Amino acid sequence: MIDRIRFGLIGAGWRSDFFLRIAQLMPDRFEVACVQVRNPVKGEAYAARWRIPVVETLPELLAVEDLEFVVVSVSQPAAAGIITDVVAAGMPVLTETPPGRTLAELQALTALSQQGAHIQVAEQYQYQPMHAARISVAASGLIGDVTQVQVSAAHGYHGVSLMRLMLGAGFADAEIHAVAVESQLLAGRGRVDPPPPDRLDPSHQTLALFRFSTGQTGLFDFTGDQYFSWVRAPRVLIRGTRGEILQDTVSWLADSRTPLTLPLRRVDAGHGGNLEGFHHKGIQLGDEWVYHNPTLPGRLADDEIAVADCLLRMSDNVRNGERFYDLAQGAQDQYLSLLMDESVRTGRPVRSRPQTWATEA
Repeated sequence: MIDRIRFGLIGAGWRSDFFLRIAQLMPDRFEVACVQVRNPVKGEAYAARWRIPVVETLPELLAVEDLEFVVVSVSQPAAAGIITDVVAAGMPVLTETPPGRTLAELQALTALSQQGAHIQVAEQYQYQPMHAARISVAASGLIGDVTQVQVSAAHGYHGVSLMRLMLGAGFADAEIHAVAVESQLLAGRGRVDPPPPDRLDPSHQTLALFRFSTGQTGLFDFTGDQYFSWVRAPRVLIRGTRGEILQDTVSWLADSRTPLTLPLRRVDAGHGGNLEGFHHKGIQLGDEWVYHNPTLPGRLADDEIAVADCLLRMSDNVRNGERFYDLAQGAQDQYLSLLMDESVRTGRPVRSRPQTWATEA
């Protein structure tokens, strides 16, 4: 029998809903014991909507019995201060991204971490099934040493995280040259709203070349439309010395005369006559499983699987000390993202410098 993971939640925004929805869909694995919402009117509505205890203050939340950790899912301006308050009470924190808005906030949180504060970052994109499969194959050596990654899948720190993980670049410094491009796109749906009648809206795109000190390169490409647009697809290319991963296809050279190609094949239950229930099972490359869904048989979307995976890993971190995405990793992602924004603003390349959190890795 698997022990249920019991945690507290701070925040009542769109991302907070993910944690509650996961707990609702998988009540045998996850329990949100209580939510802190500072605004009493919003808190009352949230309690009614989710049928869950809601309190207004942090001491009230921390007084709830048997919390393994607290998830901080608040606005970027509020995050660092709330993380500081929670860890000051000795409670482990799983924070939504980014952990801090500015370099100063990231450095202050790093100082707390180095003094023993327990902070992990819910950078979920690496745990989305197809991204996880790509990262696994890239790290296996099948396509040789990874030399270049092109990522058009997520904004800012999320895209930087995928780039770093697919390259295996760690905390290597980088020269970043970024530009902003604007075009027109027929307006699509939002987070909850349906598409408006035919209307052209500005589409804002960021392109950035990262030249890492390892000799590897990364190309970041993202438009704000991609998350919800039906016609702006994510794209990923990982190139190595023996092959490449393009979207869901892996091509490599067994030797100089023997090219091979296999798909990353998604395996789902519940199709056709399958009676296991609808859920994602994993991803195969030929006869090998390169990704197993840790939440099956939960009926979750890919991003929900990824967030649930963060919760599972955080529990393992608290119970067994297994680190999965430390503050240092999340800080490096945000730091490089801030430099990318600086390059866009100034029109000049910028260079990263080693930061104090790199000693945490």
